[in-house]
Amino acid sequence: MSTLFTNARLIDPAKDSDALGWVLVADGVIAEVGYDAAPQADEVVDCGGKSLAPGIVDIGVKVCEPGERHKESYKTAGAAAAAGGVTTMVTRPDTLPAIDTPEVLEFVERRANEAAPVNVLPMAALTKGREGREMTEIGFLLDAGAVAFTDCDNVVTDPKVLSRALSYARSCGALVIAHPQEPGLSKGAAATAGKFAALRGLPAVSPMAERMGLDRDMALVEMTGAKYHADQITAERALPALERAKKNGLDVTAGTSIHHLTLNELDVADYRTFFKIKPPLRAEEDRLALIEAVKSGLIDTISSMHTPQDEESKRLPFEEAASGAVGLETLLPAALRLYHNGDLTLPELFRAMALNPAKRLGLESGRLEAGAPADLVLFDADAPFVLDRFKLKSKSKNTPFDGARLQGKVLATYVAGAAVYRRD
Repeated sequence: MSTLFTNARLIDPAKDSDALGWVLVADGVIAEVGYDAAPQADEVVDCGGKSLAPGIVDIGVKVCEPGERHKESYKTAGAAAAAGGVTTMVTRPDTLPAIDTPEVLEFVERRANEAAPVNVLPMAALTKGREGREMTEIGFLLDAGAVAFTDCDNVVTDPKVLSRALSYARSCGALVIAHPQEPGLSKGAAATAGKFAALRGLPAVSPMAERMGLDRDMALVEMTGAKYHADQITAERALPALERAKKNGLDVTAGTSIHHLTLNELDVADYRTFFKIKPPLRAEEDRLALIEAVKSGLIDTISSMHTPQDEESKRLPFEEAASGAVGLETLLPAALRLYHNGDLTLPELFRAMALNPAKRLGLESGRLEAGAPADLVLFDADAPFVLDRFKLKSKSKNTPFDGARLQGKVLATYVAGAAVYRRD
């Protein structure tokens, strides 16, 4: 059966184009894309001039199975992803227990395939228990389906352990995703060092901790030749180190979170814990520098860094509250703030949210071209709404955008050409 999406504003990040056209889908893949007379099809979807783009590939989603299913399950995370235009979730291994053996990985894959309507690609831990002492069986985990290896925000402090893991990952062709941070400096920090944190009496960390962590990692990548992706670059001071690594020909990419692109340290205001994330929100100068880095391509990917926390974890004094925010459903409307502000075009946004993440993981998705999977999101970039966190499909409701005025609603999400979400 074939489906024709017609009268659509096609957002093609690979061609950097934004124009009215049509997409023909057959057997779960894109058969043809055009901008003139449309062909015949078994089913026709009139997009009404709204935007049709490749589905978002979100690297770094936390789903709390196994261990903390009360915070998020694959069923609720999958529903949230579909409602947010995310067609592929790349999930983190910071679960209880950590995803560090083929057996746990296979359990996760089975649960995900049963419960989630979108694609789920699991990452595995780089070291056993994410404790930074002994590397996992990278080869076996690759065979079991791991798409990358990361200890998430548990930074491997021993450079010998990390260098061995990077060397072994290189021999297997595996991608290592790391969290650039100097853990000694950042331990216990709840905010970014500066006047605001001092006035609020919050324990703070200098952005240089991120720069120091990235400098160390880049030296080890240069030594080992491994494939490396920085999960979140959030500070302007880290950008020169990233730029040098790329100019030197290292196989390095970097991402940032939508929260660091659209919020700053002042949003914490009077200790609002929904704004407590890791790394902490930065100064406005950092936020603007990150936008420029995304626009230039220095920062490759934008992700939600979806981190569900229950009310009990967040309704605490700011220093004690858990870090993290849910973001699967808010990633696109928050990103559209950058479009409406004139900071980034829609093709530039989807280059960072769909094309580049897919390319880094070796996926065929993230593009509008013949042969690519028909993973698509149809959205109205201009539709205004006020976010009500209690209407989110995630189990946890810890979003910093609660009550915020946003523009951009997902109208439908398609995985392999089949609708997995339609707005009522």
